[in-house]
Amino acid sequence: MNDPLRTPAGDAFAEFAISVLRLAGPLTAAGDVLARPSGQTSARWQVLAAANHAPMSVADAARALGLARQGVQRIADLLEEEGLIAYVDNPAHQRAKLMVPTPRGEEVLDEIKARQAVWADAFGAELGEERLQQATTLIGQAIALLRDRPTTA
Repeated sequence: MNDPLRTPAGDAFAEFAISVLRLAGPLTAAGDVLARPSGQTSARWQVLAAANHAPMSVADAARALGLARQGVQRIADLLEEEGLIAYVDNPAHQRAKLMVPTPRGEEVLDEIKARQAVWADAFGAELGEERLQQATTLIGQAIALLRDRPTTA
């Protein structure tokens, strides 16, 4: 079977997309290593950090993280059981409670952030601030395009 013909720009985008997808695995593994001493995983860290950013519902956190609501709900419930977040009333929605970190949750997040800062500083120095900022801008633009233009078959 022959590969479909693409323009050079199409080939470049396909390679870019594959690279970004391949980056997710090592980043998640690194996040797990950074979160593990605090008894957490990369996924739990993401949800806890989202709750720490601003009080938000599980659905809001799922949208912000680009994850399925059900998966975020499962993680949020575990974080609540561990006393790391609390659900509080949402003035904008009667049933969708807001997640907020507890003092213990903030402590755990601070521990992870301290380890992440050392790790990020080392990788940032090696890859270069300007190049990383350019890559971040490009990825943000790709995300916006993908959200604004639904894929059709």
